[in-house]
Amino acid sequence: MTENQIKSIVEEVMAKMQLSGSTSGMHGVFSDMNTAIAKAKEAQKIVRVMSMDQREKIISKMREKIRENAETMARMGVDETGMGNVGDKILKHLLVAEKTPGTEDITTTAWSGDRGLTLVEMGPFGVIGAITPCTNPSETVLCNTMGMLAGGNTVVFNPHPQAIKTSIYAINLLNEASLEAGGPDNIACTVEKPTLDTSGVMMKHPDIPLLVATGGPGVVTAVLSCGKRGIGAGAGNPPALVDETADIRKAAEDIVNGCTFDNNLPCIAEKEIVAVDSICDELMRYMVEEQGCYLASREVQDKLIATVFTEKGALNRKCVGRSAKALLAMVGVEVPDNIRCITFEGPKEHPLITTELMMPILGVVRAKNFEDAVEQAVWLEHGNRHSAHIHSKNVDRITEYARAMDTAILVKNGPSYAALGFGGEGFPTFTIASRTGEGLTSAATFTKRRRCTMSDSLCIR
Repeated sequence: MTENQIKSIVEEVMAKMQLSGSTSGMHGVFSDMNTAIAKAKEAQKIVRVMSMDQREKIISKMREKIRENAETMARMGVDETGMGNVGDKILKHLLVAEKTPGTEDITTTAWSGDRGLTLVEMGPFGVIGAITPCTNPSETVLCNTMGMLAGGNTVVFNPHPQAIKTSIYAINLLNEASLEAGGPDNIACTVEKPTLDTSGVMMKHPDIPLLVATGGPGVVTAVLSCGKRGIGAGAGNPPALVDETADIRKAAEDIVNGCTFDNNLPCIAEKEIVAVDSICDELMRYMVEEQGCYLASREVQDKLIATVFTEKGALNRKCVGRSAKALLAMVGVEVPDNIRCITFEGPKEHPLITTELMMPILGVVRAKNFEDAVEQAVWLEHGNRHSAHIHSKNVDRITEYARAMDTAILVKNGPSYAALGFGGEGFPTFTIASRTGEGLTSAATFTKRRRCTMSDSLCIR
């Protein structure tokens, strides 16, 4: 399919979904949050009695449709939010289609002995309420729905308003997949115009027993304070530590690749570097000479600070997820197309280092030695316990760093996205619940454990 054909499809979809008009014909989309929850509840009554084979059939159809629509959703996400880049977003959608766990993640534990048989099974919560971000709008909706459905749930989303069209497209696609596979409509639902009020209705609704929040600290705190069980995937500021035992050239390549993937939107991406003094200059040289990094002067750093932050100190949303070239153009610096990252050396308190920017800006903090590097990295991660990265060939040091950071994700000698099964082992997720302790969520996360015991029977050993 050509770029013009894709563009035509996107324009057609966007035209259909103008929020000033009707969303009739879009499956799972309603004008009222209470109605959306009621429809999802009706669908869940069907889903919960489905066999695992029936659920897996729906999930297989979802995978197929995600692959077919990966480029369309990638372009929609970039067009609507202005964040990230199409190529990397296509890869993220394909990763969701290929590696998101399905019903194989739902398992049973059994004990059999002289006193009978006991089973512990994973059962559904029911209708799950989910809040999703504008950074990964369709990816989060798709990945969460597949896992929640595998566990026997349906889901109601309150997407970020800046990404509602992309989110609605993904929700409609999921319901189409269910219908085509013989399942019910409304396995995933949402509202035409998500707001704080619709979010409040969802959080307080008696038919929503579990809430899943993917976003900033504000929304996660709101969910965890509402009195219901909540899964919170909040902010991170992942440091990448490099010591003198590392393969410095490879470390430069891995770190910049991870930092620049989708213009640094992933919460697991490298946000800053802490480098041991003896190899710091060498690392930065490789970054500038071989990895497309622009070395920012103090003057350019000051201009970037004034640009990427608002007067109140918040992030300028117009800068989040933008390319290095676009960010530099905003401060009057023209660079060639091969520049993909901005770097500089500074103290850990530097505003462009201590803050999670979600932009391809990679400050480097120089450490006296490994012990000092660990101390600075712990400070920079700010206790989020989200993600951290290290480049070292010393296993004892890697172990020490892992214990000190205590994060949900730790990547060793690779780019950050290896943690999500992209160039590494394991499954992907776009809801990393570091704050509430679930870590990388999957189908099993969205279930509750139930024990069933038969006393003095069914043991035939």
